[in-house]
This record gives sequence, C-alpha cells and structure tokens, in this order.
Amino acid sequence: MPLLSFINVPPNSDFPIQNLPFGVFKPREGNARVGVAIGELILDLSVLEARGFFFDVLAAPVPSRSRNNLPPETAAATTKTAPATTLFASDSLNAFMALGRPAWKKTRDILGSLLSAETSTLRDNAELRAHAFHKQSEVTMQLPARIGDYTDFYSSYHHAHNVGTMLRGPENALMPNWKWLPVAYHGRASSIVVSGTEVKRPHGQTKPPDASAPVFGPSKSLDFELETAFFIGPGNPLGQSVSIDQAEDHIFGIVL
Repeated sequence: MPLLSFINVPPNSDFPIQNLPFGVFKPREGNARVGVAIGELILDLSVLEARGFFFDVLAAPVPSRSRNNLPPETAAATTKTAPATTLFASDSLNAFMALGRPAWKKTRDILGSLLSAETSTLRDNAELRAHAFHKQSEVTMQLPARIGDYTDFYSSYHHAHNVGTMLRGPENALMPNWKWLPVAYHGRASSIVVSGTEVKRPHGQTKPPDASAPVFGPSKSLDFELETAFFIGPGNPLGQSVSIDQAEDHIFGIVL
C-alpha cells in the first residue's frame, strides 16, 4: 500500500509524504529555521528537535571531512557529537548537510514515520501540531544554505551548440574537447538569491553602432536559463577527488 499522511495533501501537490524537501523559512514572528514542506504546510523541524525527536541524529558522530566544511565555531562544537538542539534552529542547512547521508536518511525515516497516517505521535497531539506546522502562505522562504562557492557546468548540448553557433557558426559550434571534458567555471556565489527576488539588470559598457565610444548603463536585453543545481553535503580533502560511485553520498539535494 502507498504511504499516506494524516495531512490533507491536494492531489496536484508537489509535496506529498513521498517528497519532503528541506528548506529554511522565517515565520511572521521568530527567527529563521529549518523545515520540510508537506502539502500546503511546513513542518518546523526546530520544534521537533527541541522535543527530542532527532536525538539519534544529533548524537551521531560528525565525519572529519564534514567538519572541515563547517565554520570554525561549529566545527569545534562537533568534534565528538553534533551540537544539541541547534541543528534545525538555524538559518541554514549547512550543519545538517555536513552530517552525511546516514544522518539524512535517518532524519527522513523519522519524518516519514511522524507524518504517516498510521502514527499517532504527531497526528493526535493537537498542542504539538499547533507549534510544529506553519502555512506556506504565511512564511518567508530563505536561501537554504550559506553558499561559499559554486561551479557552473556548461553541460547542455543544445545550449552549448546554440551559443557556439552564434560565435563560430554551426560547423564549429562545439570545441573538440566539449564531449570529453566537462566545461565549468566558478560563479559569483553572492548573486544567488531566493526564488521570487526581483531581477536587477546588470550594468556595463555597450557601444551603439553610431557612437565613437562605449557608454555605461543597464543591459538592453536579458536572457535567462533553467538550470539544475546540486547541493553538496560532505566535502572531500584537498587533492582527493570524489569518484562517480561515491557521488550520491555527497549530493544532499537538487533545486531548479
């Protein structure tokens, strides 16, 4: 039988119990914290954390490679165990992502059980539900993580071919190494914003056809792309690459 939740989830919802995406949100009153979407609601993980539901996750040893990617003050606190009652009462998912796949899976198992129609713990506790659930329409979503860097891959054949055609013509649209070596560049992490943020046209120099010198101003036209982004959890020591077989253990989640 399919897994069902006691939460009323609309049939066309992107967030049934089988898909509980993590995110960071800020309620009308209070600080930003971590939650998961379920139907039209958000389950506040900081409330569940304070009640001890994630004790096993919080007590899990943090891999040394993960501590290397945490801020110094957090890394020092997680030498032996994860920090108590602070994993989800946070404005980012960084500390949780650094714990690695076993902790992610354990957390999802706990959430799946708590939200199941067969489990009474949350279903029959009106006081806990009142504190733990927020309407998505009444909160402000935040960036899910503190993003120190990101790599933008030039890996779409059709996109690369179209751009190459504009620059070099269709016969030489793709450089010889394109199909063999993934082309990538570092992006400006400070430009990553939450969905719904107003787009600001970048300023730069352009030279009108009838002008003798370029002029400074906003771009005349603006293109956009739909891209898939992967959030990486545990890192890897400098100089040690991650194999294809290990890649899934490092990928925390995907966004558009």
